[in-house]
Amino acid sequence: MSITITAFESSPDRGQGHARDMRVRWALEEVGLPYEVRLLSFQAMKEPAHLALQPFEQIPTYEEDGLALFETGAIVLHIAEHHPGLLPKDPEARARAISWMFAALSTMEPVIVEREMAGYQEGDRRWYQERLGMVEDRIRRRLGQLSARLGDADWLDGAFSAADLLMVTVLRRLEGAGLLEEYPNLAAYVVRGEGRPAYGRAYEAQRAAFLASAKD
Repeated sequence: MSITITAFESSPDRGQGHARDMRVRWALEEVGLPYEVRLLSFQAMKEPAHLALQPFEQIPTYEEDGLALFETGAIVLHIAEHHPGLLPKDPEARARAISWMFAALSTMEPVIVEREMAGYQEGDRRWYQERLGMVEDRIRRRLGQLSARLGDADWLDGAFSAADLLMVTVLRRLEGAGLLEEYPNLAAYVVRGEGRPAYGRAYEAQRAAFLASAKD
């Protein structure tokens, strides 16, 4: 088996582990699969070779013995379904874990990313603070719901799964916003995720790629 993923040649997050190839790296580390990384410039992501793999000019992509995938949720699910360690064996527990995977990417992530994009695109507008307040209220509503469901459990539904992997990476996007700290059980949940050895290996690999690019 030969696995290759794509990642930013020079990551916009400056090696802080927010770029979405982090999720795929982490999943591969959790199940113990070796992989290679093809680093791409922003220009290369617009070229036909990459568009054949990812039609929306994004990273990461995943290639494995003729199979090509894009979208991190689909990639992580593929890894989890074919290798033990990221989904429960029990069919009902597995179905619940997959539901939480979708919740991380479809319910939690969009409003968190909206906050980021508002800052990039609208931060200089006179009405930005009002807009930010409304977005952050929507984030707090989702965080409150997630916090209530998690309670004092370590993970979303029993043992650690691909659902937690995705949810932790989504919540990490709030670093520096001061919002996650309003929900101590969620802040502790993220710390637990970051404390997994597989997470640490993935983070260091992604950061090393950025530092090498910055040095060049």
